[in-house]
Amino acid sequence: MRSDLKNSFIKVKGANEHNLKNVSVDIPKNSLIVITGLSGSGKSSLAFDTIYAEGQRRFLEGLSSFSRQYMVQFKKPDVESIQGLTPAIAIEQKTTNTSPRSTVGTITGVYDYLRLLYSKIGQPRCPDHNLDVKSSDVETVLGQLLSRHLGQKIQILAPVANEKKGEFQKEIAYWQSKGFIRAFIDGAWVELSEINKLAKTKPHNIDVLVDQLPVEEKFSHRIKSSLNRAFDIASGLASIIYLDTQEKDLFSLDSSCPTCGYSFPELDPNHFSFNNPRGACEECKGLGTTDIQEESVFVDGQDGQKSQVTRFKYVAESHSDEEDEVPTHLVPCDECDGTRLNKKARSVFVNEKNIAELSNVSMTKLKSFLSDLKLTGRDQTVGEKIVQQILSRLQYLENIGAGYLSLSRTSATLSGGESQRIRLATQLGASMVGVLYVLDEPSIGLHPRDHHKLLRHLNEIKDRGNTIIVVEHDEETMENADFIVDIGPRAGEYGGEIKAVGNLESIKNNPESLTGLYLSHKKKIPYPDVRRGLTTRGNLSIKKASGHNLKNVSVDFPLGQLIGVAGISGSGKSTLIIDTLYPALSEKVYGFKKYTENFESISGYQSVDKVIQINQNPIGRTPRSTPATYVGLFPLIRDLFARLPDSKIRGFKPGHFSFNVKGGRCETCKGHGQVKIEMHFLTDVYVPCEECRGRRYNSSVLTIKFKDQSIGDILEMSVSDAKEFFRHQTQIYEKLKTLDEVGLGYLRLGQSSLTLSGGEAQRVKLSRELSKRSTGRTFYILDEPTTGLHFEDIKKLIELLHRLVDQGNTVLVIEHNIDVLKNCDTIVELGPEGGEQGGELIFTGTPEQLALSTKSFTAPFVKKTLSLKKSLS
Repeated sequence: MRSDLKNSFIKVKGANEHNLKNVSVDIPKNSLIVITGLSGSGKSSLAFDTIYAEGQRRFLEGLSSFSRQYMVQFKKPDVESIQGLTPAIAIEQKTTNTSPRSTVGTITGVYDYLRLLYSKIGQPRCPDHNLDVKSSDVETVLGQLLSRHLGQKIQILAPVANEKKGEFQKEIAYWQSKGFIRAFIDGAWVELSEINKLAKTKPHNIDVLVDQLPVEEKFSHRIKSSLNRAFDIASGLASIIYLDTQEKDLFSLDSSCPTCGYSFPELDPNHFSFNNPRGACEECKGLGTTDIQEESVFVDGQDGQKSQVTRFKYVAESHSDEEDEVPTHLVPCDECDGTRLNKKARSVFVNEKNIAELSNVSMTKLKSFLSDLKLTGRDQTVGEKIVQQILSRLQYLENIGAGYLSLSRTSATLSGGESQRIRLATQLGASMVGVLYVLDEPSIGLHPRDHHKLLRHLNEIKDRGNTIIVVEHDEETMENADFIVDIGPRAGEYGGEIKAVGNLESIKNNPESLTGLYLSHKKKIPYPDVRRGLTTRGNLSIKKASGHNLKNVSVDFPLGQLIGVAGISGSGKSTLIIDTLYPALSEKVYGFKKYTENFESISGYQSVDKVIQINQNPIGRTPRSTPATYVGLFPLIRDLFARLPDSKIRGFKPGHFSFNVKGGRCETCKGHGQVKIEMHFLTDVYVPCEECRGRRYNSSVLTIKFKDQSIGDILEMSVSDAKEFFRHQTQIYEKLKTLDEVGLGYLRLGQSSLTLSGGEAQRVKLSRELSKRSTGRTFYILDEPTTGLHFEDIKKLIELLHRLVDQGNTVLVIEHNIDVLKNCDTIVELGPEGGEQGGELIFTGTPEQLALSTKSFTAPFVKKTLSLKKSLS
């Protein structure tokens, strides 16, 4: 930390936002600060909802009311005071733009500079004839002839018709009146005086002979005169045949193809934008995709019988938020082949590459292309500065481990960590000073090998005179932090207290810090005593998977094991598992066709009766959706209330205890519990409903009590409290127990699903699966389930995964977390790098075998943790 800033702090006093309990803390400025703690302990409440929100609120208060009406407004957080705040920028996971028009290129601004480069130095080319399209004039053509063809005999012609139908009777007479004698018509020389008209229905090619002469300085005036005559009668076109070689050059006064007249306007950046009509593909309107819809049809078989098959049908592109009743899949648009751009945009080249081709390669490869680009003359003067701007941004992106991404990658396909990191690289390029950055787990989805790149990036921003607050669980990030704030002791209402503050060593030595106990290895995530071997059920095998960057990958996945899939970011893990294995296995198990990336075959599926993907997608689309409803808990509670004697007397059914339908809900707020008040120039304010006081139900329903608690009171309970409350209601208790076991005991039963992080949503889904009766032959797929989890939460998660496998199921986890990988029976690693340099099978085997691998980037980290195990045992 800089010595002159040691006494400079952000001083938070009396923070009570959400579950925070009168928190006060002094955070050093111009430092890298990590706020950590159990999931739900209050980390985000302090970092985002208090510190960042107040920083933004103060900044916006200084703007005019006119300006504020166009910006997101922040209410004053529940805090007594905050001193030393600077302008704040939050880079969260959930702020990713999911618009299909948003790409890595548009987010980072690199594509904007690339569009500018193509508009300034790009060479248009006719898409049909592959000829450069550029304007010429008489002086330019003469100069070219004298410098390249001096002494050669040439014919100067006027190309008056190209595949054009007609008799040309009037035109022939006109050409004769102008003194022209001969023409090359449909492949033969013809005297104009010998023809009257041509076949009306036949397409004709006509070149009128203007002059024939040698290229010599003394004929310069005559050549210029003849060229002018050719341009005049052929509407700005002229052609020259070199009689010695019979080669032909075509010239145009306009930016158009001299053969077919395909023309280009004066180029500007909008001609290369898929968000502008000038550059967007006319067919898909710049989206690059078409919906392909699955439908079942009956066809005649060879035996004369009708059989039902599934086929794909193209439908309009819509990208609506409503779920389609019929399954659809997005495929590349036929017209633009998924490039989003129209024919003109795709026909402009820089060093033989169009802008779509450069957008589809990795940013590492794009950087190499631009670094090797040789520009001369005007192109160098105009393009050199633009190229340097692009290279600078690409270097930042490569530095934080995003070099494997392409500019054309859509934002919706990025993980939360990827999204944060590319926006972080963009901020570094902005070179701001005196700013407070607040980040939410930027290490998510990043392989341990690349953590140092991210940390170097964060320190570079810090060293410019900025403060960085990171909500993080990553051990390496904490080891490199200047200051750590540990919040706990537990989650939800049992958290919200600061348990330890200081540097790494002080956290390690603080017995009150749960995080410190793990950092000092006094507490640790255990290893299994024995690895599970191959069961009698054998392997689930996928052969020659080749989607995206996969290079004919064949893998055997042992059934009845905990399997980890590892590899550098972008190495092909999701392509292999989510885009290939999961839909292929689903088709075999359930019998309905799903769109799958390319592969040759799948076998061993006969030993699987269910396949379940537990991802981080939201569990609901509206504020009415709650975790309790998703896991099937709330219907059980409504049924319980409907069975109570008071309910029967009043004739209340289960529907009366739903806040989503008429009957029992409060009609003033329609069951929301809140009412929105529009503030015009300020942000809209939500206040508790005066009728139900935020309880969601009408007064009649709220009089019905179970153990002195109304249905409204139940919704305000945390999962942990509700578990004790319903201890003797077996079905309800079991569902609450599984929610608590996956580390979600702090959630309120009535909490909106929209407030859940991706990791929380995934654990709610896992809870629902755990509460079901297992057949012991289910294949579970989880994608980075450790997202947002503290060491203690990961410990619980691993116990649950082992529990699923011990029941006979197979659990496959795509993961970077070494604690999870060291608990796997088998690890499959892809690589060696990301993007084009990935997509290969690097390793298959146990963690102990992986530790000895010389090809694996994961091996050193597994080896380190296995060595630590020996030293601690």
